[in-house]
Amino acid sequence: MKFECPHCRQRLSISASAAGRVVRCPSCDNRLQIPATGLEQEEESLPSAGSDVSGSDRSTPSPRRKSSRQAWKEADPTNPSLLKSVGIGFGLLIVWFAILLPFNPPAEQAISSYSMMQFVSALFYKHLVVSLLNTFFFTWAMAIIFLKYRKIRHQKAALMLDVLPTHLGKEIDASNVGLFIDHVYHLPASLRDSLMVNRIRKALEFYEIRQNSGDVREMMAMQSDIDSVRIGGSYTLLRAFLWAIPLMGFIGTVVGLSQAIGGMNFSNVEDIVKILTAINKVTGGLGTAFDATLLGLVLALTLNFPLNSLAKQEDDTLNTIDAFCNEVLLPRLKNAAETEQGGSASTADLLVKAIAGTQEKFLADLNELSRRMNEYSANMDRRMDAFQKNVTSEFVTNTVAMREEVKTSLQDSMDQVVKFQQTLGNIVSSKQGEMTAQTEKVLKDSLDQVTRYIGGLESGISGLNKVLKELGEKQVVITQQKKRRWFGRD
Repeated sequence: MKFECPHCRQRLSISASAAGRVVRCPSCDNRLQIPATGLEQEEESLPSAGSDVSGSDRSTPSPRRKSSRQAWKEADPTNPSLLKSVGIGFGLLIVWFAILLPFNPPAEQAISSYSMMQFVSALFYKHLVVSLLNTFFFTWAMAIIFLKYRKIRHQKAALMLDVLPTHLGKEIDASNVGLFIDHVYHLPASLRDSLMVNRIRKALEFYEIRQNSGDVREMMAMQSDIDSVRIGGSYTLLRAFLWAIPLMGFIGTVVGLSQAIGGMNFSNVEDIVKILTAINKVTGGLGTAFDATLLGLVLALTLNFPLNSLAKQEDDTLNTIDAFCNEVLLPRLKNAAETEQGGSASTADLLVKAIAGTQEKFLADLNELSRRMNEYSANMDRRMDAFQKNVTSEFVTNTVAMREEVKTSLQDSMDQVVKFQQTLGNIVSSKQGEMTAQTEKVLKDSLDQVTRYIGGLESGISGLNKVLKELGEKQVVITQQKKRRWFGRD
């Protein structure tokens, strides 16, 4: 929810759940009550930055914005001044010991008779050197915590500023980023060095040069890491005090024990009074030693709670700034390509109108062409029907004629075949006698040749029988001659 301070007219931004609460204005430090409704409806009715109003140029800045910028010195948002913290710590140390001095009990007074303030005073004044160091570390640390708490309040107050007013533009582009930067430079000077304002200023100036939301995102992520490391480093000295205070208490304990042991003297055991006095000194020294440890532990425990509470508040503030940058600033940034596209909107509109007119004319011509095509198609259908009827009638007529012609041709062919068969029969009957005579002649010649062959065969067989008979009457003697072997052996 966004509203204005009724005293200084500074534009502020806060969660809607805080409506009705009484807060202090971060600009003028006056008390004000957060209204129930903000300026959202009024801003929605206002023209955004870069829009044409009464024919004015979109890049013309608002007359209440100045184009000149004077950079401010960026103060450390988390580390307090070292000299100031030392001075405050030393002053607190003197005041504290001055307050306890009247209550410091005399040395001969018994511890059992101490009052509360005397016990506290004795706790600090015994082992004075160790107590002074422990107390100075504690007061110095508390001074740092106090100064850091004031810085955290300063950072939280800066979160109430309306750093990115929507009446300058719903979106941030090259045409209106200068207006947003000028608005940041006109914020109250007491809040300019806050983490929130510096983060937004650096992001807008970086976007003014690069005009790329991705680069701005990376830059803010690195800046967030730098701020986180810076905040973590600011607690180094406090954590050193938190470690040194109980250690100094243990040192006081060791010193007290050493003095107690050194004060033992039992050389004259016969003198009971001296023995009791020595025992009292030993027990008193032990009590003093343990008091130093008690003081260190109490101071360390007292310092631990505000230190961790302060660290959590700073982490929460840094997380709130990161969430604002990621959820509010980055979604409103437009890349250069998108800005150029938005800057040429009028040309695009004219182009769209020209395309639309051409499209309408094209559609009209297309409709006329479709009508003519339909008419031509209807005429073609009628012509095709007539043509098909003519073709069908001609086909039937031609088919009948062809059938008659084929029938006539087949009849002629059958007649010719019959004539050929008759001619062939006449030829066969006329040649049959000649063929019979020739056949008989051939058979007769063949028979004569077979008869002659058989007669010759009979003569040959008779001669052979005669020879065989003559051979049968003769005796044939066959002798076998012995072969001669080697070395005269058979």
